[in-house]
Amino acid sequence: MHLAELNVGKLVAPTDDPRVKDFMDNLDRINGLGRRMPGFVWMMSGSGEPGRGATDVSIDGNPLFVPNLSVWKDVESLETFVWGTIHKQFYERRAEWFKVLGEQHFEMWWIEEGHEPTLDEALERLEHRKARGDSDHAFGWDWLKQAQMHKTHACRS
Repeated sequence: MHLAELNVGKLVAPTDDPRVKDFMDNLDRINGLGRRMPGFVWMMSGSGEPGRGATDVSIDGNPLFVPNLSVWKDVESLETFVWGTIHKQFYERRAEWFKVLGEQHFEMWWIEEGHEPTLDEALERLEHRKARGDSDHAFGWDWLKQAQMHKTHACRS
């Protein structure tokens, strides 16, 4: 089994606004790093236009909602990328570029090797987690006994 993850953020401004320029300017750098990490399997991409990532994939027609959907071989690989690379520095700056959503916006779930989850599938699982809490269907870091790095990096998603 592989680990799928969805993280949804709501930008504070459109992607061409100076307030999110630093985020947009580093998308390819951080996504490229993720793709080169041991344990990386797959990442949803948008139009393929440089510097856009999946920011052109809207949720409910709202271009400010930015989804990140990826698949990893195991929990440790995802944790290493999130908190053991320069990605952590950008994670710590998320309040500069994203609004606080006030509801769950992150989840993970196990998938069969070779499966590439769709955004609709991931959003359905996120709604399930919001409504019912952590379960085998969708969960956060605390659900995974093998996940340890999040405990020392102030993430409670």
